[in-house]
This record gives sequence, C-alpha cells and structure tokens, in this order.
Amino acid sequence: MARQSACAHDCGKCAGCGGTPAPVRARASDPIGTGPGEKVVVESRTRDLLGIAALVYLLPMAGLLMGYLIAAAAGTPTAVQYGAAVLGAAVGIVPAFRAERRIRARGGPSFTVVRRF
Repeated sequence: MARQSACAHDCGKCAGCGGTPAPVRARASDPIGTGPGEKVVVESRTRDLLGIAALVYLLPMAGLLMGYLIAAAAGTPTAVQYGAAVLGAAVGIVPAFRAERRIRARGGPSFTVVRRF
C-alpha cells in the first residue's frame, strides 16, 4: 500500500522529505474477496493507531516535562534539570518499545479491506 502522510507531495515547492514515499507491505483481512493486484481501500482501527501515537509521542514528552519540573522544583542546577529531562524522556520511551514488541508478536497492526478502489 502507498504510505500516507500529511505532506502534499508538492516537492517542487518543498523538497523537505527528499522524494516520493516507498510502498509499505502489510497484511489485511479481506472480507470482500479481492484478488491479487487489485487496488483497494484499507482501514485500521483508529483506537489502535491513537494508542500507538500516544505511546510514541506523548509518554516521552510527559516524561521529559516531569523530569525537568521535578528537578527544577528541587532547586537543582540547570545542567541537572536538563539531565533529568533527558532521563524522563528515556523512561517514557520504554513503554513504546514494549508495545512495539507486543504488536510485532501479534503480526503487526490490523488492517481490513473495506472496498475496491
């Protein structure tokens, strides 16, 4: 399937991404019975994707802020506050790695073919 992004792929004006996106291979359940080579529309459960996004983006950011604010409230030097922020972000990344392993063990995110293109 073609990778979707927020980019409009108007590379003549932007050139920020460095080229066209590569296709992604994924397994999808096929309740409508399509054949090889057909173009189809696939969907994934929004809840799953939002949960993954929260783990990957929000937890490390929350850890960073908490580490910094706790160190700042303790009155530590600025360098220690920055170190605590980095440590907090690193701790926030751990659940994302664990979730990624669980998702891969289950076969990856689930997709469903919803209609022909």
